Amino acid sequence: MSQDPSAATEDKVWVEIATPLGIDALRRFCDDLECLYRINPYLDFTVWRNAGPDRYHVEFHNNSNDQDVVLDLTRRRESDLAFTVEYAQGIKAATRFALAATGQGSKLTITDDYSRLSLAERAQRLNEVDKSLTAWGQGVFDYLRHLKRWGWFPPWRWYMRRVWTPMRPMSRRVTWMVILVDVAFMALFLFVMLIYWVEFG
Repeated sequence: MSQDPSAATEDKVWVEIATPLGIDALRRFCDDLECLYRINPYLDFTVWRNAGPDRYHVEFHNNSNDQDVVLDLTRRRESDLAFTVEYAQGIKAATRFALAATGQGSKLTITDDYSRLSLAERAQRLNEVDKSLTAWGQGVFDYLRHLKRWGWFPPWRWYMRRVWTPMRPMSRRVTWMVILVDVAFMALFLFVMLIYWVEFG
């Protein structure tokens, strides 16, 4: 995963995510726009509603800039390997998703475009700039790495789509901590039982 900081001078910033998936699997993943956006660990969604073909109404709190956001989104499909999500409100004009095959899998490039407003207007609204892009890229990378490893397992796919994806970011972190504590407790219990068996078995 890499990010080009010089892109900000062009009113765009992007992140490139190297994925272990083949290009067809990456395309299927990107078709689920809600899952793609909810992976962002800084966006705490309260509403994601379909408003028509490739149109959505969303409401969320962006923890990267402490902004409450209400947006209407429209997805514009450029080709099988590229599409743009346009925003009817806010400082950000659009986000473009470009897919490409690579020798070791595929690559997803996510580009945020801030060219909607004049330079003076953007300077006055810097507090609205979304600072979550790098974390989003890392979240997508982690998700796709797990998808490559566990995607063949139906219960995993059901849990990720029906339980994990709709969770708020804080709930995911709490759930993960609970799982770690339970695993540690079980390991400790088995260790104690092993010692008991060795000593008294």
